[in-house]
Order: sequence, then C-alpha cells, then structure tokens
Amino acid sequence: MFDSAYPSRSVSRSPYDGWSLDERDPDYINALMPVWEWFYRYYFRVETDGWHHVPSEDKFLIVGSHNGGLASPDMHMSLYDWFRRFGTDRLLYGLMHPNMWKAAPGVASQAIKCGAVIAHPRMAIAAFKRNAAVAVYPGGGEDVFRPHSMRNQIYFAGRKGFIKLALREEVPIVPLISWGAHDTLIVLGDFYKQAKQLHEWGMPWLLGIDPKVFPIYLGLPWGISIGPLPNFPLPAQIYTRVCAPIYFERYGRKAALDHDYVETCYEQVKTQMQQELNGLVASVEARNR
Repeated sequence: MFDSAYPSRSVSRSPYDGWSLDERDPDYINALMPVWEWFYRYYFRVETDGWHHVPSEDKFLIVGSHNGGLASPDMHMSLYDWFRRFGTDRLLYGLMHPNMWKAAPGVASQAIKCGAVIAHPRMAIAAFKRNAAVAVYPGGGEDVFRPHSMRNQIYFAGRKGFIKLALREEVPIVPLISWGAHDTLIVLGDFYKQAKQLHEWGMPWLLGIDPKVFPIYLGLPWGISIGPLPNFPLPAQIYTRVCAPIYFERYGRKAALDHDYVETCYEQVKTQMQQELNGLVASVEARNR
C-alpha cells in the first residue's frame, strides 16, 4: 500500500481530503449501524470468530484480505463487527487509496466520517500516536478484484510497505481474513495488460486514473462488467475471522530498513494468513457437504 509514490504533505488543507484524524464522526457511524446490521444478519448472513484476539488496549495494525469488488462487503461487515463490539469510542482508522478522492469524492467523504484516512505512512503513524488501531488492505484493487479462481488465496500483490510500518512503529499485526465475498460478484479474469496496451495506443483511462487492475466480472447491476466499475453485491454468505496477533523478533528503524528481514516478515504474515484461510475454507466446506 505504501510502495507507490504519494503526496508528501500530512496536514489537512480542505475538509474530507483524508489528511486529518479529526473528521471521524461517531454520530454518523451510529446512524449507519442499523443499515449495516440488516446486511450483516439477513443479506450476507455473516459468521465470524476470533475477536478475542484483538488486543484490549495497545495500538496494532490490522492487515486484511478483501473480496467482492469496489463494494468490498467483507470489509464493511468487519467494520460493523468492530463497532458493535467496541463502540465508536475506540479509535480505528482505515488507510484508503488516494484514487478514491479522484474517482468518487462523495464516497470518500462518507468513508472519512467512518474513520478512513489517506493511505500514507504519516497518517498511520499519527493514528498510532493516538493509540488507535489502523487497518490496511495491502493488496488493494488487485486483491479485491482478484479472479474467482484465486478466491482461496491471500494476495498482497507483492506490497511490503505495511511490514515496514509495523516494524518501524513496533506494533503487532492482527490478520483479518474472509471467505464468501468472492461470490458477491464473479471475476472472470484480470485484463490489465491488454487494457494498458490499448492505453499506450491512445485509449484514455476512465477519469484519467490508471486503475492497475482491469477485471471482467459477472455481477450487479451490469450483468457483465468490463473494467473496475462499481458493483452491488449478490447475497452470498460471508465468513470472517480475526487471527492471533503476529509479533516479530526485531523491531525499529533498522529492522524496517533491512530488506531481507522485511521479506522474511512479509512471507511470515502471508503464510500464516494463508494457513488460516485454508482452515476457514475447509471448515465451511465440511459443514456444507
């Protein structure tokens, strides 16, 4: 998430631009809770476990894998789970890609009221200084639009910035996995290489934004969609799990600058999350036989 170039400023200059920790609105969150509850209980029929792994007080980094296109219903249902368990007083900030402000500024401003900030290390560090939890989905668009054939895989697209952040700020990683939301739309494949070639030949990107992913998927409301268009999720059952915190042997700036050590920690997190996902999938499929 942090491996791309981002603006260097970290002081908010306009309302809801993602550079402030003070635009989170508990009243707005509470107003959304009944809506989220309906989707949670009746539409997605969410089953979840592992919330006892959440540290009681200390700051930590939630690292998630998400599915289901831009709607990302598993992420929203996990957000609902957090607030119904811990209330709106316990601080949680989510790192959101800067492109959201270009593609959908109205959606971005609503997300900010729920705790979203721009995905920049300075914002994460500022949140940790408030002893807040920070959530990041390193795989970004490549993860949320990964093909249906990859639905049982943890996929971070090789991004390791979240490891460097955890090491530098000396915080544990709390993995958050999910399964089921891949059926809220069916991604047939990613054709970004072909789309990029057309762009080089003169085809403009929608809204002037390089999407980094170009899926073809089956889902609502389009039937079949070409490109990373917004979607309304189908009513598939979603399963989520909070996993045991991951602590590394070494922390600090020196550890964060050690390329080999960062790679080792990255593989540790990805491997442990993959094992947890394998277990979750196996348990669900065993019950549904």
